[in-house]
Amino acid sequence: MPPVPQALNLVWPDTAITIAVIVLAAVVVRLLLARAITRIVAAAVSRSERHTLKSPGGRLLKHTTGIGSERYKQRAETLGSLLRSVSTALIVVLTVLTIMSEIGLPLGPLLASAGIGGIALGFGAQSLVKDYFAGIFMIIEDQYGVGDFIDTGEATGTVEEVTLRVTRLRDPTGVVWYVRNGEIVRIGNQSQGWSTAIVDIPVASTEDPARVIELLRGAVADVAREEQFAEDIIEDPAVVGVDSIVGNTMTIRILGKTKTNAQWALQREILERCQTTLAAAGIKGPPVVPGAPLPAV
Repeated sequence: MPPVPQALNLVWPDTAITIAVIVLAAVVVRLLLARAITRIVAAAVSRSERHTLKSPGGRLLKHTTGIGSERYKQRAETLGSLLRSVSTALIVVLTVLTIMSEIGLPLGPLLASAGIGGIALGFGAQSLVKDYFAGIFMIIEDQYGVGDFIDTGEATGTVEEVTLRVTRLRDPTGVVWYVRNGEIVRIGNQSQGWSTAIVDIPVASTEDPARVIELLRGAVADVAREEQFAEDIIEDPAVVGVDSIVGNTMTIRILGKTKTNAQWALQREILERCQTTLAAAGIKGPPVVPGAPLPAV
């Protein structure tokens, strides 16, 4: 325990006025810093957005990912909140130390005791510190944001909330997952860049591959002209050819580049059109092996 002075330096009303001035100055500094941080972070993010949109690649990235002003605004607010919290903590500590010095409390023994306690607390809160540092770097590097579909290894789903300590996901079944940022070793973000629609069409290996490919190209071209996919398709889907021949089954592969998470609807439409086209042309599907289990309905 630090020694307690025999007499504190308390002079009424001078000491009270001095403390009030110190507190008032701290409040003013905190407000000025908060406003400055908000402006600086917003300006920095705005410059980053303008720089990205100057290049053709940057414009394509914004178009394909759907990252617009809301994403940049969210990132700016998160960074601003972090900086404001840090500045507030520093101002509070300095204000308390200044007031203690003003009333005559010894700071040396107190700081020594606080240092020892801080070390002990640091050892006990290593995982918490790890979570916060991971969250800080995740936000600064813009690894993912609200609305992104990510795979953290432990959980996969759409990001609903991002804080410095945890990330909240909702998987396709509706389950909500809370993942600590410090426990995320790798992240797969399906909402950055673009996605690829992959469609495999199986037919009987006895069919003429050139004829099948020609029919599929016509069906795929019809899908690409659909108005509902005009905003989602980056590169028109194309029939790349025979992907494999296994036993009596020949598989034709179709690939198409879309905006993120838009490949699923395109794949379903291509499958439906190709099935209808091949059936109308009399193209046989792969033979059913006797005794093989039927697909579930």
